[in-house]
Amino acid sequence: MLLSRRRFISTSLALGAGGAFGAFPALADPGALNCVLIGDWGRNGHDDQRAVAVQMGKTAAAMGARFTVSVGDNFYEDGVTAVDDPQWESSFEKIYTAQSLQSPWKVILGNHDYRGNVQAQLEYSARSHRWQLPARYYTEAQTLPDGARADFFYLDTSPFIKKYLGSKVRIEGQDSQAQLDWLDKALAASTAQWKIVIGHHPIYTALDDADGEDHDQPDLIARLNPVLAKHDVPLYICGHDHCLQSVAMNGITYVVTGAGSQTYTPRPAIRGGFASGAHGFMTLHITGGKLQYGLMDMRGKTIYAGSIVPA
Repeated sequence: MLLSRRRFISTSLALGAGGAFGAFPALADPGALNCVLIGDWGRNGHDDQRAVAVQMGKTAAAMGARFTVSVGDNFYEDGVTAVDDPQWESSFEKIYTAQSLQSPWKVILGNHDYRGNVQAQLEYSARSHRWQLPARYYTEAQTLPDGARADFFYLDTSPFIKKYLGSKVRIEGQDSQAQLDWLDKALAASTAQWKIVIGHHPIYTALDDADGEDHDQPDLIARLNPVLAKHDVPLYICGHDHCLQSVAMNGITYVVTGAGSQTYTPRPAIRGGFASGAHGFMTLHITGGKLQYGLMDMRGKTIYAGSIVPA
């Protein structure tokens, strides 16, 4: 029975570079929904983008991934110019060539995408058998093999970030309050066992700002996070920060998968979280009673894994 006020318990395990976690959670399981998630990737194959793509294809095949999620910053530095921009081939079509990655890509926009032609990314959905970006924000229900349901809420977080106003990140004209109202109503209406929210920018991270970089996003802490807490969302996934991270706070697990190409070495994690500058991606494995996720490097090692179960 679905509880009206569901609480979740999150557990995790961090592994060293030489650690082994078997294939968790990368083995095919006919009783689960499996997918892979990647962010901050489009660099014409450079900065280890191609190596990450090769390993992601192998992992997606091994786990029987149903789809791929891109958490934004799909093309650097300035998005794409049109639906026939050469970057569609050099950064996407000719990079993610594995058969296991020819299934649907659920796409959202990042701030670098807003420096280019956002409409072209929306329109490319009509040209591609796998690129799926039906709107700047949208939701999609997934039926799990065991009959449960997971609702995914794909956000457009750039319009929430005040510092972008008047910059190269052209968010003018986007109504962030309308998006927030939509999310509030959509989450309230959902009766799914799992409500998973995906945006480009972090809310809370495992890092502090002592290095002069913005990791936590105050604009999203103030406006988006209360909506997630109100509706007992157990998992928020994002990119933007060019590393792999996980941290759990106040019943919500925040995971960053922004290591699809260029990365950096982060400072030590805070808040009991995990952070790594490894190039890589995220795996997600969902059944009605348990959600498992892994952060995997480009050599195929799961360097961090976590699970969430209803309390």
